[in-house]
Amino acid sequence: MKISRRELLTAGVISGAAMAAGLASGAQAGIEDTGLVGVKKSEPKKGAVLQIASQEGRIPGKDLPEKIAKMEKWDIDGLEVGGRGLEKRVTEIKSVLANSKIKMTAICAGFDGALMSDDAAIRKQCVDSMKVILTAAGELGSTGLIYVPAFNGQTKLDHIEGRKVLLDQLPELCEFASQAGTRMLLEPLNRKETWYVRLVADAAAICRDVGHPAACVMGDFYHMFVEETSDMGAFLSGGEMLRHVHLASIRRNLPGQDERDYTNGFKGLKMLGYRDFCSFECGCIGDPEVEIPKSVKFLREQWKKA
Repeated sequence: MKISRRELLTAGVISGAAMAAGLASGAQAGIEDTGLVGVKKSEPKKGAVLQIASQEGRIPGKDLPEKIAKMEKWDIDGLEVGGRGLEKRVTEIKSVLANSKIKMTAICAGFDGALMSDDAAIRKQCVDSMKVILTAAGELGSTGLIYVPAFNGQTKLDHIEGRKVLLDQLPELCEFASQAGTRMLLEPLNRKETWYVRLVADAAAICRDVGHPAACVMGDFYHMFVEETSDMGAFLSGGEMLRHVHLASIRRNLPGQDERDYTNGFKGLKMLGYRDFCSFECGCIGDPEVEIPKSVKFLREQWKKA
């Protein structure tokens, strides 16, 4: 039987990642002492739940009320919206969600510029626009603002210079987010989209350097398939800083529309006692009215197997 590189490395990485996560946040990750020196027993932490959310644009409908009605019917728990112009939508969104079981989750980008731009004026533009979104996010009770430090082509800074300018700005932004009642969610991408933060562990390391409770991370199953050797290991490396997850298949369609398996990653979320949202950020093959409910059912079955 032919074994892929990803499958070959997974077993070893899971063990190492679980041990590393235990050193950083053993109690939070559900790591218990076996009584043997240097040996730990990994068990799911009680209280983990699968809360499925979706980006607004993934749900068909003429307006937000129609989309929310469909999400309720399809057993979806949360809504993720874009940050562009969010300050103008706060009243609308709060009104629609007021009498719904659907909860607000993360805010996806929508700011100007890039935090890691080599141009100071563009960095300032980015910080200023982020603060506007963070204020609105706090009013909506959002998990946090998803951001990428720089996409490919957005900066000429190298790793050392880029890290410095990023760490110069994040403490202020995280404190602003905290005061607003929300967080900053650093998202790793794959190498085709960014050269800088590609692993959840890399994002977690940056957030540890920031040293602020509002400095958090997220993981995306699509990017993780490209970059990570283990979904479980990736999530465990985020530890208590992991506050949001994006759902997508290998080809960035709905989960269940290709061979992508989610049980390994879900095991990691269970070990963390994860209770935040897992949100659709993906395309769809076929009729979304049919395929989205099927995907929700598929994910809940994968969660039970994990």
